[in-house]
Amino acid sequence: MSELKRRMGLFQLTMYGVGLILGAGIYVLIGEAVGFAGDSVWIAFALGSVVALFAGFSYAELTSVFPKAAAEYVFIKNAFKNNFFAFVIGWLTAITSIITAATVALGFGGYFAEFVDIPIIISAIGLLVILSIVNFVGIRESAWTNTIFTVIEAAGLILIIIIGFTISNPEPVNYTESPTGFTGIAIAFVLIFFAFIGFEDMANVAEEVKKPKKTLPRAIILSVVISGIIYVLVSLAVVRVVSWEELSTSAAPMAFVAERGLGSGAHILLSSIALFAITNTVLITLVAGSRIFYGMAREKVFPVILKKIHFKTKTPWIAVLVIMITSIAFTFIGDIVIIANIAVFAIVITFAAVNLAVIVLRYTEPDIERKFKVPINIGKFPILPLFGVGISIYMAFQFEIEVVLVGVGIIGAGIIVFILTKKRKSVL
Repeated sequence: MSELKRRMGLFQLTMYGVGLILGAGIYVLIGEAVGFAGDSVWIAFALGSVVALFAGFSYAELTSVFPKAAAEYVFIKNAFKNNFFAFVIGWLTAITSIITAATVALGFGGYFAEFVDIPIIISAIGLLVILSIVNFVGIRESAWTNTIFTVIEAAGLILIIIIGFTISNPEPVNYTESPTGFTGIAIAFVLIFFAFIGFEDMANVAEEVKKPKKTLPRAIILSVVISGIIYVLVSLAVVRVVSWEELSTSAAPMAFVAERGLGSGAHILLSSIALFAITNTVLITLVAGSRIFYGMAREKVFPVILKKIHFKTKTPWIAVLVIMITSIAFTFIGDIVIIANIAVFAIVITFAAVNLAVIVLRYTEPDIERKFKVPINIGKFPILPLFGVGISIYMAFQFEIEVVLVGVGIIGAGIIVFILTKKRKSVL
């Protein structure tokens, strides 16, 4: 039997989505963001919430029509009837999952080194192996592990909010102050968008969700809204406790805020919670990445061996193994901020394609059943996806040239794989 088993309901899937979003990004990148946006960093998070919600609406509509693994590939293929374009977007999503898992695992190694004297690379590899075993055991076990970790990491952020709004600041905060004006807010917005990505991976576990056409859209919207509210509150709170100038120099900004508010013991507590947050991000990325490989193998654009399902755990075990090995290989890449921008660059392209797919399908498949539709329409035309495409294009022009070159290189590698795969099929 080669089918995944449906085990996730609305609660688990929403927690899965919140866990995807409330990951390492907010714990690591908020310090960098305030350096650009100052006390107005909350505006960057509010903008991120809006953009994520636009994309979330589009994912919600498309998953209500095509609840399949390798979601982005399926969306683009059905909308544009173009295997090449669909492959490039699917490839971009798969590789991004691998790079994100590897880089965040290195972040875990850095935090873990504060508690145990173990080389960062060893900790990172150990984490990837352990979480790949959890991934192999099954989606239900992964989902419950994620639920526990999500509660822990959300508790850490809620603690920061409580500290920020209950401990008085000797100087009033000007929430419209930015050291470099709107330019700084825009730079911070692009950077912190890494903290929002992840909810799109909910679509890639569609075949393990109960009543996916109804459950997926609801869970996607809920997870984006819940996470966005928490993020904005956190960004308002941190600058009430620590000045943005101080916060921007901290390598562990959340732990620094907690220490300033509650003492040195809170630093250890928040560092520990950060470990859970990072672990959760890696786990869910590995789960979603393996399902992308599985889905694209079933569509016969990746080697078919990747679609093999283990007879006992009902998980795509070959795909789980492949993403573990490739993620371990990528742990030799460093700087989390640079990789975060590479991941955002790839996701921005994907979001533009997905938003465009919603618009195209409204005209090419007007009568197809949609359990959920993006709100605000003029006739058949959906307005929000158009804004989503425009914002994605704007964001694509905000990256450093090095980030763009790496992103283009990843796309180029995908094109080579596509050509080689096509040639192999023609020979066979």
